Amino acid sequence: MRYEILHKPSFSLVEVELEEGEVIQAEAGAMVHMSPNIRLETKAKGGIFGALKRSMLGGESFFINKFRAEGGKGVVGFAPAYMGDIEVFELNGTLYAQSGAFLASSENIDINTKWGGAKTFFGREGLFLLKMTGQGTVFLSSFGAIYKKELHNERFIIDTGHLVAFSEGLDFNLRRVGGLKSTLFSGEGLVAEFYGTGTLYIQTRSLDSFLSWIIPYLPSKE
Repeated sequence: MRYEILHKPSFSLVEVELEEGEVIQAEAGAMVHMSPNIRLETKAKGGIFGALKRSMLGGESFFINKFRAEGGKGVVGFAPAYMGDIEVFELNGTLYAQSGAFLASSENIDINTKWGGAKTFFGREGLFLLKMTGQGTVFLSSFGAIYKKELHNERFIIDTGHLVAFSEGLDFNLRRVGGLKSTLFSGEGLVAEFYGTGTLYIQTRSLDSFLSWIIPYLPSKE
């Protein structure tokens, strides 16, 4: 599999070249273009129960689309539904991502949901994380550009709405940004305090903040 990420970081699209017989799996609706020799197959990955779990708890679509090159090489282009970036991960192990971040991956990557624990109950992004396991290529998308923060047995705080993914070796706790007044009126709310050794992937924009900004300008019903 060869790939190229185009139009970074605001309107990213990943173009993937598949060898004959090679397969890539992607979120429903993510395909932008494909070669005529690409065959599309739609499945409920992990069976009905697994697909329901990933859809209802992980914020992903019920169905996964599989794209297979037949009769030679083929090209497929993928993009998220919103403006933002795409990050590629050559995975050999486990990666955790915020719900809605998965775009596409190699066929052998297992995509599941992981209970984030009671500590995530008040997080704006929900109770469950996506857990991707295996060896292969993973493409995640973000709202805004993606940048990395390497942690070496240290702590780091980010707003929960800016988290994209994090590697093994990291864990986190949710806490208030300051006192009660700051939590209620600063516009920051709760933050995630990560600790350990690993890599954080952070998006430069928050969908929650964007919606809070744009909704007052939308026309209301009389």
